[in-house]
Formats: sequence, structure tokens, C-alpha cells
Amino acid sequence: MSTAMNFGNKSFRPRPPDKGSFPLDHFGECRAFQETFMRCLRESSFDSSRCRLQSKEYLQCRMDRQLMAKEPLEKLGFKDLMEEPKGEQSVKPT
Repeated sequence: MSTAMNFGNKSFRPRPPDKGSFPLDHFGECRAFQETFMRCLRESSFDSSRCRLQSKEYLQCRMDRQLMAKEPLEKLGFKDLMEEPKGEQSVKPT
């Protein structure tokens, strides 16, 4: 009895993961943002909390150029850095 494995019927098509990796920036479209972010990290002894604005701008650049999936920046941890729309500024009670 012969047990031959036939893989010809199905083909494997790799696909990138939904989150956790994104295409390389082959054309350097966001290189300036990346360099600014990396310079900030070096100057702050690699304390990423001090470079959140640069990180936000870099990720926004990647999303704008379809180098990563669009995500609301609030969902990526930048809610406190988001500007409130004009006319909707919160009024604090006294």
C-alpha cells in the first residue's frame, strides 16, 4: 500500500500578519521622521516616553503613505497628544 502525499491540489499563499509588522520603507518616504525619532531616543538615553511626539509623527507618516494599516492614533496610545477639534474644547467647571 502506498501513501503518497499530494500537495498539488492546495497552494499555500503567505500573507503578512494583521499587526506587528509592516512593509519596509524602500523609498525612504518617512526617513526624516524616523531619523528625528531615533535622534530623540539617543538624546534621551533611549527613554521612549520622552519621544512620543516624534513617534506619533513617524507612525502618522507611515499610515499616510500606506506603509502600515490605518489606525486611530488614540488606539495606538497617543490620545493625550491629540488636538481637540476647534469649538469643542472642554470647559472645566469652577
